[in-house]
Amino acid sequence: MRSNRAKARAGVSIAATLPMLAGALALGIPAAHAADHPLRDLLAGTRPAWATAKADKGATSDGARMSARVYLRGRDAAGLAAYAKAVSDPASASYGKYLTAKKAQARFGATKAQVAAVTSWLTGAGLKVTEVTRHYVSVTGDVAAAEKAFGTQLHDFAKGARTYRAPAGTASVPAGLADAVLTVTGLDNAPHMVTHDDQLPPPDTVFRNAGPFSSYYGSRTASTLPDAYGTKIPYAVKGYTGKQLRAAYGAGKHTGKGVRVAITDAYASPTIAYDAGTYAKRNGDAAWKTGQLHQVLPKHYTNTKDCSASGWYGEETLDVEAVHAVAPAADVTYVGAASCTDADLLDALGKVVDNHLADIVSNSWGEVEAAQTPDLAAAYDQVFQLGAVEGIGFYFSSGDDGDEVASSGTKQVDSPANSAWVTAVGGTSLAVGKGDQYLWETGWGTEKANLSADGKSWTDFPGAFTSGAGGGTSKTVAEPGYQQGVVPDALAKADNAAGNRVVPDIAAIADPNTGFLVGQTQTQPDGKTQAYSEYRIGGTSLAAPTIAAIQALAQEARGGTPIGFANPAIYAKAGSKAYHDVTDNPTGSGLAVARVDFVNGYDATDGLATSVRGLGKDSSLAAVKGYDDVTGVGTPASGYVESYRRR
Repeated sequence: MRSNRAKARAGVSIAATLPMLAGALALGIPAAHAADHPLRDLLAGTRPAWATAKADKGATSDGARMSARVYLRGRDAAGLAAYAKAVSDPASASYGKYLTAKKAQARFGATKAQVAAVTSWLTGAGLKVTEVTRHYVSVTGDVAAAEKAFGTQLHDFAKGARTYRAPAGTASVPAGLADAVLTVTGLDNAPHMVTHDDQLPPPDTVFRNAGPFSSYYGSRTASTLPDAYGTKIPYAVKGYTGKQLRAAYGAGKHTGKGVRVAITDAYASPTIAYDAGTYAKRNGDAAWKTGQLHQVLPKHYTNTKDCSASGWYGEETLDVEAVHAVAPAADVTYVGAASCTDADLLDALGKVVDNHLADIVSNSWGEVEAAQTPDLAAAYDQVFQLGAVEGIGFYFSSGDDGDEVASSGTKQVDSPANSAWVTAVGGTSLAVGKGDQYLWETGWGTEKANLSADGKSWTDFPGAFTSGAGGGTSKTVAEPGYQQGVVPDALAKADNAAGNRVVPDIAAIADPNTGFLVGQTQTQPDGKTQAYSEYRIGGTSLAAPTIAAIQALAQEARGGTPIGFANPAIYAKAGSKAYHDVTDNPTGSGLAVARVDFVNGYDATDGLATSVRGLGKDSSLAAVKGYDDVTGVGTPASGYVESYRRR
């Protein structure tokens, strides 16, 4: 059927009848004029890198069904980026002059003419429009119609052990629509799914820490266990609470009063209200007030099996409880996505922006940079920029696998944390001592060695790398202006003489060995009953809500005026006393803690496992003086919150 499909593509000529629409370059992936299609413009990045000639299995059937989203560029994409930059820069005359969601849409959103033209083009090609939002037009139809609309053949390609559909060439749009269309997603049907960035156990079976524990760092020494780094080591903490974290990061008397914080994740825990209320009561946090915790949820959930839906319950629980523990008076809105796919998470972010649900948004999810295609990156950046002009800041966890070599085989950063329009949050190991005193932090990176059979040594000490804060240099995102002069050239120009974005921007507690105590309703070992229990957790998905909560305190300190996209302000304070300058060796000698875990995860029936966890060993990444790719500019010190106070 190849000849019929070729004839259909050659017959595309509706561009000549469509009006030329005012607009500007696409965000992140500007449309380039297609020399071989003089009446069409390419949508760069729509052919995935894995769709190679070697992997090509031939044409997809004409009648195969597909769905896609055509994202709308809006009326002034270049103006949106420029305004988002100016309104976020403390050195700009436009700093803090935010727009309401309504005014932002009126100034930068898609026009009725753009929507009508895009809809006419798609339906004219034989596709059915199923949804129109402020951000995109959704369509369904068969492959032949999609090929006609987007001017490219769709083939089946081998990707790993599976076969997926993808464009054999870069998709394009009629030249008259170049100023209306940002990009298209869905032409390839490989899974675009993210994971939550944490070190949580599955919530569908109860998890408990065995102990012994330290109540604060160093309070209980593992005197009967072998030395590590020439000395006796402490047991891991039971789990820090809000009181300890607030003291460590200089909360003072601020509580986040009057500030709205949103949290996005996939799905929604059915016991979140009970768990959050119970946790606050048991651990000394302020009680939740009526109406202080809100949920914005979709009508239906999808991909529950592929996304391991119940696995996201613990993520939401951690995020909500961490924000409240550090900013107990902040208003918290949980926005649940219908699934863990990029499309549904984009919808969740869009709800925050379109309705200005909060000024600060915590996001503890992502995927490796290589898995995010340029078309999706453009769609995300557009939402982040719209948020910036409204005074909304997005905070993303940087990942839990260090440089990602161990998990992916390639040194890379995570996305969307790699976006130049979000604040990427790295992670640390945190030592809070007696009386809630801040002692030190290292960059989070863990090496693990098990206790030998005779109990007299650690096997293969210091052990293998297990987890650590994500970071490094992006291969796809250019170095933003706010990083210039702060990020060392050795990092920024590691792959490109012009410089690239480096992750993270700032950091906070993440190491599960010096982690946070969380409370959650979980299924008991009998597989039938459920009960509330508490356990220690970590991951940069702890760091992200912690920083979001600290930003809520900072916003309160400045009189409630939104901080908005915070990176220019964060980097403007680099090197000051507002930050703890975190290094991997803060005490001058190796650091480690002892852990005792239940083998089965919940009781001693199957025995105990004892190990030593070395701190400050993050794959190939290192926390050093000044900016680094584990902790960014550092962690908030006692002067950080007050540094936002208007003078």
